[in-house]
Amino acid sequence: MVLRPVTMLCITIISYAVRVMTNQSYNASGGKPALSFWQIWNMCFGFLGIQFGFALQNANVSRIFQTLGAEVDDIPALWVAAPLTGLLVQPLVGYFSDRTWSGFGRRRPFLLAGAILSSIAILFMPHSPTLWIAAGMLWVMDASINVSMEPFRALVGDMLPQKQRSFGYALQGFFIGVSSVVASALPWILANWFGVSNTAPEGVVPESVRLSFYLGGFAFLVAVLWSVLKTKEYSPEQQAAFEAAQSPELAGGQGTEEVADHSAAYRKLGGLMVLVGALLAGFVWKQALDKQLYILAGLIVGLGALQLAAALLRGRAQVLEEIVSNLYSMPPAMKRLAWVQFFSWFALFAMWIYTTAAVTSFHFGTSEVTSQAYNDGADWVGMLFATYNGFAALAALLIPIMARRFGMRLSHSLNLTLGGLGLMSFMVVRDPQWLLLPMVGVGFAWASILSLPYAMLSTHVPHKKMGVMMGLFNGFVVIPQLLAASVLGFILRTFFDNEAIYALILGGASWLLAAVCALKVAEPESEREAGLTAAES
Repeated sequence: MVLRPVTMLCITIISYAVRVMTNQSYNASGGKPALSFWQIWNMCFGFLGIQFGFALQNANVSRIFQTLGAEVDDIPALWVAAPLTGLLVQPLVGYFSDRTWSGFGRRRPFLLAGAILSSIAILFMPHSPTLWIAAGMLWVMDASINVSMEPFRALVGDMLPQKQRSFGYALQGFFIGVSSVVASALPWILANWFGVSNTAPEGVVPESVRLSFYLGGFAFLVAVLWSVLKTKEYSPEQQAAFEAAQSPELAGGQGTEEVADHSAAYRKLGGLMVLVGALLAGFVWKQALDKQLYILAGLIVGLGALQLAAALLRGRAQVLEEIVSNLYSMPPAMKRLAWVQFFSWFALFAMWIYTTAAVTSFHFGTSEVTSQAYNDGADWVGMLFATYNGFAALAALLIPIMARRFGMRLSHSLNLTLGGLGLMSFMVVRDPQWLLLPMVGVGFAWASILSLPYAMLSTHVPHKKMGVMMGLFNGFVVIPQLLAASVLGFILRTFFDNEAIYALILGGASWLLAAVCALKVAEPESEREAGLTAAES
């Protein structure tokens, strides 16, 4: 009886979205033409496959690590490969895809290459024989997925007029939610509906998890192929004409201007960061502190060295020079959104790497990875992840309406608040079944994180820099994850007796901080209009 009104609500929202997105009042004279609902659908469909891979990774990699012998406080360091590859790969892919054009388009060659590599990595991951090979495969898998993901983000900015971008990113969020429901729940579904074993001898990944990864690799490749074959990109000449007609101020800065000389700033800040990072590493060694703090020291040194390299190689390393220069000359809106992204993704990383350990130990009462209780708890975490992604799919259709009614800034803040309260309630809710309820708030936060920051940013970036700026924006997604990987294990062991549940409390608090920061983001009228996905009646 409950499913019927929920189904009717979903149908109503989807029907409204279809009516809105086929309304041709989006066309602006000389600007990009509005795409139909189904054109946007086909363009974004590949994200269903991409998130299938990410969801399998998020819900099962900690389980694989523990199965292969990892201790709870070692998990963050093992996960460091995922955000680090995003930090390295996305700006480079964005930079080169901005400058690529062939008969196959600008972004589509990268989408296809990433899909093929990702599918192979996903198939191999559950067969990792040792912990260090599993950590290496996470690196390969995440790098390959990032090759596909960044061009999909840029493609929305390339293809859609401003007033449709919020819906485009929200539709990506819808596909992310739908695919994540299936991918996260797959081990549980296979074990409980089809009788596939969810336990295995020590050091062996259960059959239900292995089969889930097989299905995931197939889904990834097919979904991305659909978008690649069904989407036709605009040529560089068409893009330039659209932008000149609609945004003359952006058309004047499309990435052909001379790179600004920030060498003095690179040397000053870069040298300071290298010094601070080295001192931190020395202090950690001298005091015999948590080895994961070396990740933080390495991150600081690495970012400083990158700036020093850009200064020393000025005029001789165009790719590095332009990427670092764009980082220094970010639009004001991008700088304001950086703190929102920082706290948002710190919370997400804490949730992804610690929910399995938290739920199995706090709610199921065991940390013994070969026990039935542990594996039942790990399967239930998959269902929890499926639940929040299911609500994220619904929220993705509601968020454009919220943005129209309240503005993107307030809508994002409200959604982050729901997520923070939901995550913190894990300490209070002891019955695993009732953990489904806080997943509603987590789902709204996740859907909002995937859409509104990108919609706000895309209105300030010229199309010839769309790829590299979206890739740099990912830095504010990656850096907090690296920070979480370096300090969460230390914090839990030092202050919370290594109880994983407190990582979720810290994550919830971080989301609440992100909600406050979101209220500080200026929302000019042009940004507000870009978030309106419904035409005036």
